Amino acid sequence: MIIYESTKQQFMNDVTEDSIAVKIHNQYVQKVGRVSMGEINAWNNSMNYLYKVLNTSTIPDDVGIAIEYKIPATSRRVDFMITGLNEQDQYSVVIIELKQWTEVETVEDADGLVKTYFNRTKTRTPHPSFQAWSYARLISEYNETVQNEAVQLYPCAYLHNYVQTDNDPLLHPVYNQYLEDAPVFSKGDALKLRGFISTFIKKTDRSKSLYLIEHGKIKPSKSLQDSLLSMLQGNQEFIMIDDQKVVYEEALRLAQQAQSGKKQVLIVEGGPGTGKSVLGINLLVELTARELVCQYVTKNSAPRAVYMKKLQQNVKKSFIDNLFKGSGVYYEALPDEFGCLIVDEAHRLNEKSGLFKNKGINQTMEIIRAARFSVFFIDEYQKIAMHDVGSKEQIRHYAEQMDADITELTLASQFRCNGSDGYLAWLDDVLDIRETANADGFDFDYDIRLYDDPNELRDEIFSKNQINNKARMLAGYCWDWKTDGKNNPGVHDIQLDQYQFFMSWNLNNTTTWAIDPESIEQVGCIHTSQGLEFDYVGVIIGEDMRYENNRIITDPFKRAKTDKSLSGFKTLYKKDKDEALRMADQIIRNTYRTLMTRGTKGCYIYCVDPHLKAYLQRRLALQSSAVISG
Repeated sequence: MIIYESTKQQFMNDVTEDSIAVKIHNQYVQKVGRVSMGEINAWNNSMNYLYKVLNTSTIPDDVGIAIEYKIPATSRRVDFMITGLNEQDQYSVVIIELKQWTEVETVEDADGLVKTYFNRTKTRTPHPSFQAWSYARLISEYNETVQNEAVQLYPCAYLHNYVQTDNDPLLHPVYNQYLEDAPVFSKGDALKLRGFISTFIKKTDRSKSLYLIEHGKIKPSKSLQDSLLSMLQGNQEFIMIDDQKVVYEEALRLAQQAQSGKKQVLIVEGGPGTGKSVLGINLLVELTARELVCQYVTKNSAPRAVYMKKLQQNVKKSFIDNLFKGSGVYYEALPDEFGCLIVDEAHRLNEKSGLFKNKGINQTMEIIRAARFSVFFIDEYQKIAMHDVGSKEQIRHYAEQMDADITELTLASQFRCNGSDGYLAWLDDVLDIRETANADGFDFDYDIRLYDDPNELRDEIFSKNQINNKARMLAGYCWDWKTDGKNNPGVHDIQLDQYQFFMSWNLNNTTTWAIDPESIEQVGCIHTSQGLEFDYVGVIIGEDMRYENNRIITDPFKRAKTDKSLSGFKTLYKKDKDEALRMADQIIRNTYRTLMTRGTKGCYIYCVDPHLKAYLQRRLALQSSAVISG
């Protein structure tokens, strides 16, 4: 979708008449929706600078101009494109990423990132050259017509407000690969950018390049298909067995059926450790190999980052970045834009999207609308936030509304907790989530321990982690995440003074905390561990769960102020106290259920409340095979 399209001459006239921002705005509202005043001001500013760049006879008046082009199957938008023919009469497109920035800091510990200010906060964001390069890559990887017609793409970035200095952080050697592929131009470089454009755009193509980009057949390239298949081959972590294989084959059948017939929705219910994520990754790879535009979707960024890192092996993250998406990017998607969307942790879906929950209508509906075939992996006992509204009922509702066929399957085999669902049923009973037949214990060897001293628990987890880097410390979100500690492991968020126990939450810049060896020194919360598994976990249960008057109680007022999972609780509490407490109670119990089922071989527990520890110890006393320590 292109918001504004014209010739260079028409563009120049629109800028001269001060109508360019108005025309872009009107088209944007018509095709997309509301737009902020900041973006309108940015269009006004940037287009005047580009007028200076294009104000030359060396760039023909009848070459094509496109502004705000949405790349299909993505939420990405190309700011500015100039199209024509190069010296060899090949279709040529210059892609320009525009920035209003005035300050930048180098980021050396990540690929293609810089720091700059957004809303007065210094934030990590992609380097402009990386952005321009990745947009060109996305267009070439997903547009078969662009590939077949050999359309040449030439990306660059233009920071017209940015003044370069000696040893400029924007040009640090760490960015050399992207700077070579997509050069960056800054304030005072209008003539250099003009020269760059005129090198590749020699005459008009009568907007044929734009037509090929806008109307080309969208499917993953052969190189992307082959790379994904090679990443999965021989990777033991993604081998499917039992129920996974049955669901996998049914999903492939439904995917094929959906492409030529009725829209299909598959709901797959499964508890912790049933292999939902392994199945989802296998489907992503196979359906991409079958030339479907397919994406793996989770609300939580941690699983996406971990699976991307496990898959990418020797290729760069950016190569498979578009395959993994958050759940809040589909409100602008066109109907049936995707062949398949695979939604893991579907119980975590929200209604609205965006930072302020003001975009879109409902994430479940938007995903079903956007794909010919959508797969929802769900466990409703793992809802852990006030805004989590994903449910089987809601999926069915929107699927029926869009006249989609609905298939429901269950993953029963347990791969977590040493091969049995007995521990899970026992835990549900112990935490008063539901009554089960496992009230007196479970019938297999699972290493569950209670500790009086959190230091001893930590020492044991550290020891287990030396085996294969698959043990981690986890905690309920009862300690504030200190602002000055987000990038500083020396700042301790979690403090238990009685035992001189001090640890930090996982750092901001460690989205792959679950697999980074050095992250054993940090404690994970629900948001960095949900959807992932370890061999052993050490869980600290905070004051939000206690044992009083012969029952487990939950206390939302003991949760950290920085915990967003209870966002909206206080407002609801004023309106409907009972409903607020009911929802918070469910969230807290589900949170600890989720934390205590991350370990496939064992779970070690420290309770801040000694009465809760005594209660758990009594329940474990009925379990003859449990190892009780402390």
